[in-house]
Amino acid sequence: MGLDPVLSKAVRLLRRRKFGDVVTMLQPEVVRYHDSFNYYYILGSACLRAGDLGGAYTYFKRGREIKMLEPLVLLGMAVCCLHRGDTAKAVDLYLEVLDLEPRNSIARKALQVLRKHGGSEEIQAWIDSGRSHHLFPAIPALPLTPGRVLLPLAGGILAAAFVLGVLAATGVIKLGKAAPERAGLAGIALEREERETPVQVDLRSNGGTYRYILTRNQVLELYETARKLFAAYRDEAAKVPLNRLIESNASDPVKNKARLLISYTEPPGFDTLKDRFPYAEVRQDPLLYRDCYVIWRGMAANLTEGEASTSFELLVGYDTRRVLEGRVPVEFSFSVPLNPERPLEVLGRVIPVGGEEGVRLEGIALHQAAFLEKKNAP
Repeated sequence: MGLDPVLSKAVRLLRRRKFGDVVTMLQPEVVRYHDSFNYYYILGSACLRAGDLGGAYTYFKRGREIKMLEPLVLLGMAVCCLHRGDTAKAVDLYLEVLDLEPRNSIARKALQVLRKHGGSEEIQAWIDSGRSHHLFPAIPALPLTPGRVLLPLAGGILAAAFVLGVLAATGVIKLGKAAPERAGLAGIALEREERETPVQVDLRSNGGTYRYILTRNQVLELYETARKLFAAYRDEAAKVPLNRLIESNASDPVKNKARLLISYTEPPGFDTLKDRFPYAEVRQDPLLYRDCYVIWRGMAANLTEGEASTSFELLVGYDTRRVLEGRVPVEFSFSVPLNPERPLEVLGRVIPVGGEEGVRLEGIALHQAAFLEKKNAP
């Protein structure tokens, strides 16, 4: 669990059982950590152990909106339901955990307890006995610090280096180049021939001009920039120079490498999207952002719900009811619960289209502001 200094301090307090201090420290930071799964899980864990079941359920539920298939928050929600007497919901959540992790010990134990103490009074007596803490999801581990990591590893590293050197010297193994930083990176470097002729001689494409005319150096620089961004796991930022190359007079081999690199990128989540492009920026040149994932906030209009799909128009920027930046069609290939009266954020893939819209979004996930209110808590 990668944590910044604030969340690291919160974990340390949590492990010292300073639950109230964690809640006091983190609750005012809700805007700052709006899309952070770690924030909501740590805060939910603190509320649960402090006895604030309503707050715990709210924060675990928000964590689930960010990571739908995370057993930790399902366990947190389940134990909250158990405490309020909603055993049917608790059973559903524990079974969902076992679908994801068939050997999950907490879910298995919880179902054993529910089978043994079937009645609501028996369950409440079991909770009152103080044993329900055995069903709490785990407290996050302390973040590793250089001191905690380097000292134990130093001896092992030196020993491994010595053994490796002996094996290499005796010819048992051969030392080669270090592995690439990321899978797929080694096979996408431009070959010498591709670097020598990176641009098309003819500046026309299928009877029309290319969208972007680039020099030899510009093509090489754009491609190298994209490779570096990809190596740093900044997939969406890497797609922009790659799309520029694909729409330019770059040579076909370079364009093929650009498409190959795009194929290696991975879809992000709300809490993992590193580079965000505002609607106004994308609207100016949609082709540059083709297949990029964005998070845009607004209101939903013209909602159409089906058994296996949901579509609506996203009124971008209108979540404040003051400024409407644009109307973007959004389509989900699955059913999504949505309240059109509430602001929402959509994570989606940009698809350029003709007409006034310029773009539409292929929806991946969404969440609304309801998690900030207590009325959905048990």
